Amino acid sequence: MANENVKAIGTNRSELTLKIEKPAFDAAVMAAYKKNAGKLNVPGFRRGKAPKAVIEKMYGASVFYEDAIDSVLPELYENAVKESGLDVVSRPEIDIVSIDENGAVLTAKVYTRPVAQVKEYKGLKAEKHPVEVTDKEVDDEIFHERKHNARMLTVTDRAAEAGDIAVIDFTGYLDGKKFEGGEAKNHNLVLGSGQFIPGFEEQIVGHNAGEKFDITVTFPEEYGEKSLAGKETVFSIVLHELKREEIPALDDDFVKEVSEDLNTVDEYKAQIKAKITERKEAAEQREYEKRVMDALAENTEVEIPDCMIDDEVENDLRDYDYRLRSQGGSLEMLFKYTGQNEEGLKKMFRPDAERRVKIRLAIDAVAKAESIAPAAEDIEEEYKKIAEAYKMELDDVKARIPEESIREDVTYRKASELVIDSAVPTAPAPKAEEAAEEKPKAKKSSKPKAAPKTKETPAEDAEQPAEDAEKPVKKAARPRTKKAVEKTEENADKQ
Repeated sequence: MANENVKAIGTNRSELTLKIEKPAFDAAVMAAYKKNAGKLNVPGFRRGKAPKAVIEKMYGASVFYEDAIDSVLPELYENAVKESGLDVVSRPEIDIVSIDENGAVLTAKVYTRPVAQVKEYKGLKAEKHPVEVTDKEVDDEIFHERKHNARMLTVTDRAAEAGDIAVIDFTGYLDGKKFEGGEAKNHNLVLGSGQFIPGFEEQIVGHNAGEKFDITVTFPEEYGEKSLAGKETVFSIVLHELKREEIPALDDDFVKEVSEDLNTVDEYKAQIKAKITERKEAAEQREYEKRVMDALAENTEVEIPDCMIDDEVENDLRDYDYRLRSQGGSLEMLFKYTGQNEEGLKKMFRPDAERRVKIRLAIDAVAKAESIAPAAEDIEEEYKKIAEAYKMELDDVKARIPEESIREDVTYRKASELVIDSAVPTAPAPKAEEAAEEKPKAKKSSKPKAAPKTKETPAEDAEQPAEDAEKPVKKAARPRTKKAVEKTEENADKQ
């Protein structure tokens, strides 16, 4: 069983002709009969005992055809694709051409991976911004470290002040009755943080630990819970404890405490500045690489089948859902509370998904043009890196990840490095206000000036770092008719 021929039916679109010989088709039909006979009611026969010919006469000669075809289609299709040499990127559209005394003939229409035409890929120009670290950035990072090393002290000699942490019980009353969500025990509230509605925290200031008292507040008119919006409420407060954060002073003693090899504040500041510089340089390098890849995309012509972009968008959606779930949320929760929907998210993901697919195809073309092929030691080294990263045995990694997949990843990386390493960094274009300052001042005119026109500029979409954005595009899963799809996917899940 294999394809008889392959023909092009459009740009990046081909049609495979698949044939199931008569003996193989008859065997598949018989297997379908044995599998489904017990599900069919035939008068005069116990369930599962009716002869095949009787069932076919009652339900039609084609009653078992769909199941028969579904049972042989996955292997038939895979063999046909292998023999054709096509690089398929979509699930096939299966059509039954004929079923007769010679067997069954089907067609499978598929999209194939397009070949990109890259005009230039060496010496591409991309902006690279200089990295600067301000004294404020150094001071902010040091303050964060000091705050991390702060001690929590219990306040016993005075009343509550702004900045204190008040440990409180509170119970809210609306018209003398408790309301849902208005009660908590041993809640840590930073006074002055604005965590609660206006007036709540301010009325705790001035009270001492151990006090019980009531406060009156009015919920904002725009408050989310409509039953409370604009309403005056009373909260009964029990102030259990007052605490205050003591942040250590920045001196040589602090430096020695947080560092093993530094002794002075100046040394500590220099080290922090070096760390921030390294971090910002790494971030700028990622952005530079992304700009190089954008330049590569601009120099690439390729007609991308929608199915490739659709698959990438689906991958993005799954990744986004996974990230939400890892944070205790979900897509369903996001849709419920924001009014967004799945189609809206897909529309938002699509431009970047298309960009990544185009870059992937461009890099494939570069790898082919440069005859980039990983050596055996490159493949082995990549396996070792994965094993080390995931704390796995090398043989286990090799058993789980096909060598061809590793080969594709290494090829992609080497081709990407070639493009990036040969690129030419350029100075960033001056900002609009800087360019305006450089222009010569216009001569004064006695004529009144017209009011300047304004135009809103939409914010740029957030972009992923280069190493994430340029991730390889996965090949499409093996497509088939509905039942064959379900069966093959079940087998894949078991594996």
